[in-house]
Parts: sequence; C-alpha cells; structure tokens
Amino acid sequence: MIKVAIVEDNLRFQSALASLLRSSDLFALCGIYSSAEEALLGLPANQPDIAVIDIKLVDMSGIALIQKVRQITTRTQYMICTLHQDNEFIFDALKAGASAYILKDASGEEIKTAIKDLFLGGSPMSPYIARKIINVFRQNEPQANQYGLSERELEVLKLMSSGLLYKEIAEQLFISGNTVKNHLKSIYKKLHVQNKMEAVNKFKSQ
Repeated sequence: MIKVAIVEDNLRFQSALASLLRSSDLFALCGIYSSAEEALLGLPANQPDIAVIDIKLVDMSGIALIQKVRQITTRTQYMICTLHQDNEFIFDALKAGASAYILKDASGEEIKTAIKDLFLGGSPMSPYIARKIINVFRQNEPQANQYGLSERELEVLKLMSSGLLYKEIAEQLFISGNTVKNHLKSIYKKLHVQNKMEAVNKFKSQ
C-alpha cells in the first residue's frame, strides 16, 4: 500500500480527497493536516510515501513547507494539488522539491493515477501544466548565436538565409563585398561548416 498524507486547508476538498483515497485498497491514509504548522510536526513523524500538498495554506505556502520539511522526510515524495497555474508557482514548487503538479480540477481517477505514478518513479503533471513547462523551455531554446556569432555575423547569416547574394548583403548592410566574405569565413568557422548551404541549413534548424 502507498502511504499518503494530505496537507489541505480547504475542508471540503480535504474531505473529498480523503474519501477518494480511503475508497481504494491501494492507499493508506496516514495523516490529514489543515495547516503547514500541523504538517511540520506530522510529516516527519509519519513519513508518508506521498504528501499531497496545496500551495496556498493558512500559515505558510505549501512550497515553503516542502522546503522546510523535505530534508527530514527523505522517504517522502511531494505532489502539489492546487488551483494555481502561474509559471511562478509551478517552477518554485518544482525547485522546492515537488515531483508532481496536479490541478484540483483533475478527476478522482486522475489524482489516484498521479499518486501511483509518482510512487512508481514518475513525475505526473496535469496536461495544462506540462504544456506550460514545455512552452517555457521552447522560449529558452538557444538561437544561432549560441555559437558565439557577433551581431553583424548574425545579420549576414540572416540575409544569406533569405536568399540574398554577397553583393546584395553588402549593399543592405553598407559594407564592402570583402567584408561580407570575411564575415562568412568567421561564420563557417564558428558553425563548423564548409559552405553557404551548410551554414544556412544549420541556422534554419535552430
């Protein structure tokens, strides 16, 4: 059986979650706490396998609770179950030590599956939360200048990738044709390519 504790100050949701877990032979409910203060005492004493924690609690946040208690509850994994969907909450919770993030609008079966998956080594997320995390990483993808290209080299590369000839690039940037060629030599070296086609393909693949 999976030992589960609940840290939730919304008594209605707390009761519904407790009933959900008691309805399954897979879970053993080993603590229900209505505040972080109670949980700070109860979680180390009971050492559940999974602690299901809300973010907004009456005395401190669930994130702060995880930060305080995780060093002394080494066998416990933490699952956030909350209404909050802001990036700040999501990433602060994961940094604090939460390994799962489920929204309260999830179905009972989804919550039970998430607890089971977390126990088995997964990191379950509500689909909306997973998409937000993916979008953040996509926004932070390295661009072509990860290769150390200068601003001018990036301008040359962008114009070249749009199909302009060396002479047209020179005219557009108000530089000489020889300067364009020198920039291209530097670009090829930094991108580790041999010719214009390889450089353009590498740039467009970013």
